[in-house]
Amino acid sequence: MTKDIFYAIEQISREKGIPKDVLIGAIESALLSAARKRYGGRTNVHVKIDEKAHAITLYETKKIVEEVTDKNEEISVEEAKAIDPEKGLGDEVDIPLDFQDFGRIAAQTAKQVIFQRVREAERDVIYNEYKDKVGQIISGTVMRKEKGIYYVNIGKTEAILPQRETLPGENLKRGDMIKAYILDIRVTSKGPAIIISRTDPQFVAALFKMEVPEISEGLVVIKNVVREPGERTKIAVYSTNTSIDPVGACVGMKGTRVQSIVRELKGERIDIIPWTDDLRMLIARALSPATVERVGINEEEKTAMVVVSDQQLSIAIGKRGQNVKLAMKLTGWDIDIISESEYSKIKMEEAEKTFGESVQAQSQSQEEEDTPSVDG
Repeated sequence: MTKDIFYAIEQISREKGIPKDVLIGAIESALLSAARKRYGGRTNVHVKIDEKAHAITLYETKKIVEEVTDKNEEISVEEAKAIDPEKGLGDEVDIPLDFQDFGRIAAQTAKQVIFQRVREAERDVIYNEYKDKVGQIISGTVMRKEKGIYYVNIGKTEAILPQRETLPGENLKRGDMIKAYILDIRVTSKGPAIIISRTDPQFVAALFKMEVPEISEGLVVIKNVVREPGERTKIAVYSTNTSIDPVGACVGMKGTRVQSIVRELKGERIDIIPWTDDLRMLIARALSPATVERVGINEEEKTAMVVVSDQQLSIAIGKRGQNVKLAMKLTGWDIDIISESEYSKIKMEEAEKTFGESVQAQSQSQEEEDTPSVDG
């Protein structure tokens, strides 16, 4: 093998990230396959590659016998001595073969095997590199869109961004630089398929981890995150250090941290909620930006009744019920919201009912007292 071929191996190894020994093994396997095909499938034909010497040796191994009955497998003592004087009867001797005898078909076979092995090795490298990155954010350049799928260049390969995993109304163009969340990596017949998303709630969590050092350092913890892509995200956080304000850390100086994330999400509103173990307080905070007057809970049924002022009712419920739905997902509780006036009306009706029942009971008691008893 010439130095040029070894130089090509070096170059492919650097560009594709494939170990040199894998490439050399692929070439050795390809040449061996071609050589054996050239020599009628004989298993005593071998290939040896010396990377340091930049050399390749093709040879056949024959057994030294007194009388040759199979010239493909055996060699006489006299012929063997001419090749290696130290060899004797019963030994094996390696006999060099000429690569020039390969022929066009054998060379083509070697080429096909090399390409196949290099593709397989490249797929393994890509899979091994990205399989542990599921759940992380990756940056890439949009290359094209085919059948509702964006193909994003992420370096050594392309990631798949389905249209359903893009933000509502988002129309990406070739050359756009984007960030996305690695959702999954699947092994297919065409190689590893890296699926990315911009709508998954964990995409927002990962963005906060990138922007907020306190989160990456474990000083601030994301308890839960729920999302209506393109509309609103609610993220609950708490601090493991009492001296650190978890909400302030996420917002950043003059809102710089959260605004960076909002820009990436094309203006999606983000409610950052301080987590608490006080259920009433947590439910009230989860309904942000609405202000809650009072919260009643039923722990057995895991339901809550929330009262807000008449002016805050529409804010608490949100457009198409979005705010309360996200609050329920965030807390895991069913939440029913009523206005202050409705709550007052219910309380008044209950009071009237209670008063009426009390009056009726007193009247019935008085009637029983006024009724004369009859002695038998």
